[in-house]
Amino acid sequence: MRQSLFLLIFFFLLGNQIHAQKVGLVLSGGGAKGLAHIGVIRALEENNIPIDYIAGTSMGAIIGGLYAAGYSTDQMEELFKSEQFEFWATGKIQEEYRYFFRKLEDDPSWLTLDLKKEEDKLKILPPTNIIPEEQMDFAFMEMFASTNAVCNYDFDQLFVPFLCIATDVYNNREVELRSGDLGEAIRASMTFPLYFKPIVIDSTLVFDGGIVNNFPARNMIEQFKPDIVIGHKVANNARRPDEDDVMAQLENMIMHKTDYEIPVDKGILLETTFTDINLLDFDKIDMINSDGYETTIAMMDSIKSRISREAMEKEVQLRRESFNERKPELLFQNVQVEGVTDAMQRKYIIQSVKHSRNVINLRELKKEYFKLVADPQIEAIRPVSLFNPETGFFDLHFKVKQNKPFEFKFGGNVSTKPINQGFLSMDYLFFNHRAYTLSSNIYFGRFYSSIKFGGRIDFPTRLPFYLSGYLTLNRWDYFSSSNEFFFEDVRTPFIIQEESNFSVEMGFPLWTRGKLKFGASYSDAMDEYYLKEKVLQSDVADETTFDAFASQVCLEKNSLNYKQFATEGIASGVSFTYVNGTEKNKPGSTENSGMFEKSHRFYILKGNYDKYFRLGKKFTLGFLAEGVYSNKKVFNNYRSTVLSAPAFTPTPYSQTLFISNFRATKYVASGLKSIVKLNDQLHLRLEGYGFVPVRGINMIADYKADYGSKTYQTLKLMGLGGLVYHTALGPVSLTVNYFDKESTNLYVVFSFGYVLFNKRAY
Repeated sequence: MRQSLFLLIFFFLLGNQIHAQKVGLVLSGGGAKGLAHIGVIRALEENNIPIDYIAGTSMGAIIGGLYAAGYSTDQMEELFKSEQFEFWATGKIQEEYRYFFRKLEDDPSWLTLDLKKEEDKLKILPPTNIIPEEQMDFAFMEMFASTNAVCNYDFDQLFVPFLCIATDVYNNREVELRSGDLGEAIRASMTFPLYFKPIVIDSTLVFDGGIVNNFPARNMIEQFKPDIVIGHKVANNARRPDEDDVMAQLENMIMHKTDYEIPVDKGILLETTFTDINLLDFDKIDMINSDGYETTIAMMDSIKSRISREAMEKEVQLRRESFNERKPELLFQNVQVEGVTDAMQRKYIIQSVKHSRNVINLRELKKEYFKLVADPQIEAIRPVSLFNPETGFFDLHFKVKQNKPFEFKFGGNVSTKPINQGFLSMDYLFFNHRAYTLSSNIYFGRFYSSIKFGGRIDFPTRLPFYLSGYLTLNRWDYFSSSNEFFFEDVRTPFIIQEESNFSVEMGFPLWTRGKLKFGASYSDAMDEYYLKEKVLQSDVADETTFDAFASQVCLEKNSLNYKQFATEGIASGVSFTYVNGTEKNKPGSTENSGMFEKSHRFYILKGNYDKYFRLGKKFTLGFLAEGVYSNKKVFNNYRSTVLSAPAFTPTPYSQTLFISNFRATKYVASGLKSIVKLNDQLHLRLEGYGFVPVRGINMIADYKADYGSKTYQTLKLMGLGGLVYHTALGPVSLTVNYFDKESTNLYVVFSFGYVLFNKRAY
């Protein structure tokens, strides 16, 4: 009797379990507003509401995929608040992975265009995405590779069965993703056009699923057949556009109308409404998350009235821990390369990653991956990992897209001062067992013009190195100006500097952010100037030429986040240069002496240190120090001596002025930079510098020069204050610049772009 009663109870409970309510959770897209989904999941778990299936689109796919992969709500919050997510969302590379060795010389380019040959015609290809995808691609592989190993690439075998929606670009139709690489599926579902580059899944080019289906309630019902569906909506269909709102017009053309309803007999719809949250306002996670939580709590009585089954929060956590414990460590052994046809190219990439190692861990892979990302020959490289149960390691597949052979850049600087310049360059890029970069560029403007030709060969040996050679022709025209505060009366140029040089260089990497280089050069320089401050139209300028051979050894380190107006990282270096040359002077109308010629042999020892210290979320302090020591003798006159002396130019505008107070053959200088971050792109800068010549350059009788007998004679000050906005093309700045000098001290400059030049010989 007792045994029969026991069996009756057992089969009753078993039947109850078999027919227990199954609950599906559907999460809409919506950009940063989708962070509210985390609050919804937290509220459901705290109230023991089961989540048996989950489906999402775009941001809903990210949150749903993370949950299905075994992430708790606390872990998701931590992820979205982390610096790692900031890099992922913006495409910026962490300082420790900025590979300086493969970086080519900085130039003032705003935009890079590829050139493609198609049907015997050349076609210019504009950029397809605003945010670089390398950070995101690696992050998705890192977060989901071990999960793929546990579920064996079947989303029904995840911690919670999952599906997400992407859009077939060619056919403009929905793609339902329920198997394969989880990271790639989520990556596809949230790849919004123009922000991110689309990816290929099963030979189909796919974009953000929100284009065709931003709320996959129908997919949930048809595929998983839950007893009840809980849907959370944070987005709406595009509003009716007006004639002046281009973005709203594009949104209406791109986005299909989505049915955000759930039939009453099928489930419950939760909606969290936001009025002041933009697509990328991820920094407002606490408020967004809280609103999602409150929305769910407010509906909890209705939810519980429809769902009688409970899933105790502690049991869910134990099940999650059990799932995560099965995830294997990310160790990589075999490396395969797709997207390149040449065997030597594949060898180049594999050798660049593995070198002679049999197995590499995640940190080692990440370092080598971002080295490849820095390679100019590679446009994109997406890592995909496949778990190999026979070896217990992951096999790594690199999906590589080579850069188009021809690459065009254009840029320059547009300013309220007479220093405007344009920039064009063309590079030819290719690689096999070595990487080759052939370069040419031209700068054109009233102040600066230049032409450069040359190339670089990179060797991916165990100790990588490069060889480079460039021919450069430079010309600078410095103008005299009136003492007006806002406006300048541009007169006859009083200094013209011309220099042509041919340089060769060999470089070796030092860790990730540094390099050691050895170089040699021959240069032919000419300075044209007036010895007098006041110039008559009939006056003839003096000319000084200096033909020289130079050899140099230099140790550099650079991890700055911007080419100009940096806010993080470090740039430091020490160099020793030996120069052997001949000075020739042709006097103008100021002097009556004949031609002058003299040989010079001297060295220049230079050191610099520029580092940014983050002292809070909004405040950064930068410190700069620089010093030069040289045994160079004076040239024939004061002006030529000052022109050939090293200059201290720590700000962009200081590089465009000839200021004798900040030139010396021996000097020390330092300064502080206070940076207040107003948002991700906009910051306020206040910079102050002091310059002290160890020995100044003095003018004596007949416009001659000598070095002062007193050491550390005078302190000269320089400063900058203003606003800088970093756009995707370049910085926009409004600054007030101060220079401790005769005549004009203050310059107000509005500028867009970069103040950068081709290199001199030394």
